Amino acid sequence: MDYSTAIKWLDSHVNLETGLGIPAGVDRRLTAPTLERITALTTLLGSPQLEFPSIHLTGTNGKTSTARILTALLVAEGLNVGSFTSPHLETVRERINLNGDVIGESEFAALLTRVATVEEFIDDAPSYFEILVAAAFDWFAEVAVDVAVVEVGLGGRWDATNVLSSSISVITNVGLDHTEYLGETVEEIATEKAGIIEVGSTLVLGSDQPNLAPIFSKRAPLRTLTAGKDFSVKSDRLAMGGRLVDIATPMFTYRDIFLSLNGPHQALNAATALCSAELFLGSPLATETVEEAFGSVRSPGRLEVVGRSPLVILDGAHNVDGLRSLSAALEEGFSSRARTYVVGAMRGRDVDEFFAALAPNPETDRVICTKAQTSRALDPDVLADAALRYGLGADSVLVIPEVGDALGRAIKDAGVDDQIVVTGSLYVVGAARASLPKAR
Repeated sequence: MDYSTAIKWLDSHVNLETGLGIPAGVDRRLTAPTLERITALTTLLGSPQLEFPSIHLTGTNGKTSTARILTALLVAEGLNVGSFTSPHLETVRERINLNGDVIGESEFAALLTRVATVEEFIDDAPSYFEILVAAAFDWFAEVAVDVAVVEVGLGGRWDATNVLSSSISVITNVGLDHTEYLGETVEEIATEKAGIIEVGSTLVLGSDQPNLAPIFSKRAPLRTLTAGKDFSVKSDRLAMGGRLVDIATPMFTYRDIFLSLNGPHQALNAATALCSAELFLGSPLATETVEEAFGSVRSPGRLEVVGRSPLVILDGAHNVDGLRSLSAALEEGFSSRARTYVVGAMRGRDVDEFFAALAPNPETDRVICTKAQTSRALDPDVLADAALRYGLGADSVLVIPEVGDALGRAIKDAGVDDQIVVTGSLYVVGAARASLPKAR
């Protein structure tokens, strides 16, 4: 298949992320989760996931940024590093990387062609995500990566990435998100995420949540390292274009390292990644290596500045904890006379909690409600009603369903010293990113 044909073939499969390909009336909840399809697919491909060591990451927030920082550290160390993250913002190829570079179109098409040749031997057709996981693992084996950094798609226990057998598992944190799939309490969600922990492996916890410790220990990791106890952020200061951090790990204390990511929450993500890198390498990293990695890492769609005069910020925060982190980061490092929020969300969100966490200023800010092009998108009128209940005036709330048009209107109306923040969903952020040239 050529690239265009490969994309059409991939898109013909059920996509639980967007709701595409799911027949009307079918319950989307994971009522009968299984690893049978991905196991069958990878077996037919020769079990490529057994050909390389891996570090497996899950968590409610921060896992993609942590994966990118970890990848940058291992690449700076001189390793050949594959990485798999999700979802993507603009092109599906973003999910599969080698040494931080997105897989090319021809390589991607060749991978999907190989998967397509074995799919016919599986009784139950794999999903969009399962195909991507199998393709990524196949490529990592083909290019002989020294290690793969793999982020789960959802949860952990029943996620397609869990055909891996990883010596290091990372759980950034556990909060309430995707409750319709993973459970209504943090304990239930932690149980799902704990499914990636292998017996006898090393577990890195990016958040100290004592009530969840027994859940993780049941999986019998040989060793557990926890943020605040075994590694920590000793100092975190705002700097031009990012942070200046001191991080202490069990092996070393790294001082005055510039981290090229915005937001105070990124310091802990960096500490979690650095601890994980040390564990994989079995030694501390040279300070120069950490400086190179931290100074070059990028995490698109995470407090990403994509325009100035007015300042345009994209952030994929989509749950209460993420929105609170965004609000804190804006308060600390992005003061503004007036701010316009371009917001869209997925169905199932508590929209009143959404605005309480985002905390726009009713006196100076305004909100433009929009929606991503997915069947899971929340009606923007529902968001607008919540914005009014929050306390914004009727003249400060607009509904513009198309993301590009919403961003264009925000830019048109903003003063040169104002800010525009696009948030609420990675799908909205991806659409905004793609529309930037037209919006300006």
